[in-house]
Amino acid sequence: MDDTANAVALFSGMMVVWFFAAAVGYVYMAACLMTIGKKTGQTDLWMAWVPIVNLLFMTRVAGKPWWWVLLCLIPCVNIVIAVLLWMGMAEARGKPSWWGILILVPCINLIVPAYLAFSD
Repeated sequence: MDDTANAVALFSGMMVVWFFAAAVGYVYMAACLMTIGKKTGQTDLWMAWVPIVNLLFMTRVAGKPWWWVLLCLIPCVNIVIAVLLWMGMAEARGKPSWWGILILVPCINLIVPAYLAFSD
């Protein structure tokens, strides 16, 4: 095999790995959101599985206005809104709101959704 074929094979393999990791992450987050919604008495749990619509679901769980979804589409503002949404969802689950701030911490942000979804 020449160098071009090796590069294409390597790139293809990396794309498969990234796609699989993204799919696993999406299913994990949607399952956590759906469980949080179920435990907070939300209806329309299917919204947790649809991109963009899941932002509307998060605003409903957090008790925030629907137009915050629009703020989630603005770069840099979306970071602040995401933290506020996760803080609101933590409060809706009866947890301290500072758990929402932890969504900014790498690796810990993988634990926060599971903690809010699966803890008592």
